Amino acid sequence: MTNTKCESCSHYVYDEESLTAYCEIDLDEDEFERFVNGHYRECPYYDDSDEYKTVRKQM
Repeated sequence: MTNTKCESCSHYVYDEESLTAYCEIDLDEDEFERFVNGHYRECPYYDDSDEYKTVRKQM
């Protein structure tokens, strides 16, 4: 599997009831197979939720 930064992704959530963390992106069967088999260099759904990223680019 690809090396991802899941812990800092906004789609990676922690479920307090089951005490587990998981990715909440719903992949269809083909997308899931491509992701698991390593066809991506990095996760195409990664979102760091950095609201200041746009502001830094404007400076």
